[in-house]
Amino acid sequence: MPKRKHNMVDYEKTCREFSIEVPEHFNFGFDVIDAWAEKDRNKLAMIWVNQDGKEKKYSFRDLKNLSNQAANILLKYGIQKGDRVMLMLPRIPEWWIFVIALIKLGAVVCPVPTMLTPKDIEYRVNAGKFRMIITNLDNADKVEEVCDACPSLTSRFLADGELPGWASFPFELLYPAPVSRRSVSMPVGRTTRSTDPMLIYFTSGTTGQAKMVLHNNSYPLGHTVTAELWQDVTENDLHFTFSDTGWAKCAWGKIFGQWIAGACLLVYDIWGKFKATEILPLIEKYEVSTFCCPPTVYRMLILADLDKFDLRDLRHCCSAGEPLNPEVIRVWQEGTGLCIYEGYGQTETACCIATFPCMKDKPGSMGKPSPGWHIELHDDDGRPVGVREEGRIAVSLNPRPVGLFVEYLDNPEANAEAFRNGFYYTGDKAYRDEDGYYWFVGRDDDVIKSSGYRIGPFEVESALLEHPSVQESAVVGSPDLIRGMIVKAFVVLNPGFEPSEKLVKELQNYVRHTTAPYKYPRAIEFVPELPKTLSGKIMRNVLREREISRRAGKE
Repeated sequence: MPKRKHNMVDYEKTCREFSIEVPEHFNFGFDVIDAWAEKDRNKLAMIWVNQDGKEKKYSFRDLKNLSNQAANILLKYGIQKGDRVMLMLPRIPEWWIFVIALIKLGAVVCPVPTMLTPKDIEYRVNAGKFRMIITNLDNADKVEEVCDACPSLTSRFLADGELPGWASFPFELLYPAPVSRRSVSMPVGRTTRSTDPMLIYFTSGTTGQAKMVLHNNSYPLGHTVTAELWQDVTENDLHFTFSDTGWAKCAWGKIFGQWIAGACLLVYDIWGKFKATEILPLIEKYEVSTFCCPPTVYRMLILADLDKFDLRDLRHCCSAGEPLNPEVIRVWQEGTGLCIYEGYGQTETACCIATFPCMKDKPGSMGKPSPGWHIELHDDDGRPVGVREEGRIAVSLNPRPVGLFVEYLDNPEANAEAFRNGFYYTGDKAYRDEDGYYWFVGRDDDVIKSSGYRIGPFEVESALLEHPSVQESAVVGSPDLIRGMIVKAFVVLNPGFEPSEKLVKELQNYVRHTTAPYKYPRAIEFVPELPKTLSGKIMRNVLREREISRRAGKE
């Protein structure tokens, strides 16, 4: 059987010729979902399966009709073009149905994670002035607790049941409005422009209150780079991205670019306790061909005996969310024969730096700028830095790349900080090697300045992770009278290893010989777990502030 050619076969040529045409009017629901439904009435769009093995399959035609039904029900409850609706649902098919329905209406959808607390919900509803929240019975109590403190919230909508004071999707489906399920009863002239607002995400920042990131209706088109060029997805693929519905990673891998390409999605719905190794039998059973998951999941997958699983249909693997340690890439490749291609981006962007399938892989590198994204590295004064020099990642706005967010809503200070002199500054630092590959250093605030050296935590964490005793690590700067700051590592040990002074010395020596000697952690603290955001990113700022407080004698 001949080997399939990748969607991108020549990086330089693609960068020169690539462009995304953004029409004046674009609507993902009508122009993608409904278009596929008309082109092929039987084309499979989604395979949904839960932890009990229950399975549902949806064609694009199913999604067209179901989203039209949902849109007409939402119209009945007063949702109009421009209205903001919060969507707090787990990985159930209704999440996709309502996203498509809201986009068709021209409403602004805001997906949030189901693990939000009542306090989180109250802050987000009031910050965004949301008119409606759509959730399920399991999360309704949290909304009930704060709804009186949310004056903009005029409607509460249940996707899976009935409660007093709530609209009910199942009830409305039994007694539908007197309109056809095959069409959306929208007034003439209500189609969306590409520049109309479509989506709000709250960033999972490691400091301060979450910011509102606004995307417009052209945003799905930006993810053609994510899906077709980086994930190498085609209309014949079954794609599996492992992520929750409340995060931008879902937009990256579970809806927009993949369905524009015409691929089928595998959705794994998790309700109870989850072990990462559950993923491997799914990949085998459903013959997944393209796969993407965050580094935390890959770290757990490599603990399994990969030889026990038939992964012959799996041909392309990706990772994003945080940098992936080279050791994890090596073990995965030894077990599966497949490289993990890293991608870099944010809630604010599509995939803007990546190692693409046609490129030579350099384990641990972010790759090169995506086609359509012109990226530079700048010093603190906005000047480009040289090869191997650390700089701030700056996205050129001339031209503005498709998939870059519009603005931080109601936050002029954040916009002024991020958008400067024709560039968007991501807040991350990297350096570029002689071949044009980018290497992640860390968030601006994470870089440690010690004895005149600037040390990125990721390289030290990667070195620690190569040691068999280390499951996870986080590296921060700890105040020191002589050096100003020293490198301190917080380490979670693998089962079978116990904290000891001997192990501290062993880890220190290991890092000395694995990376530059001045980067080794002069202090190591063993901890049962690391503080993380709701999306699983390590909150180094919490550890850093703890160290500053300790040194100041406050703890």
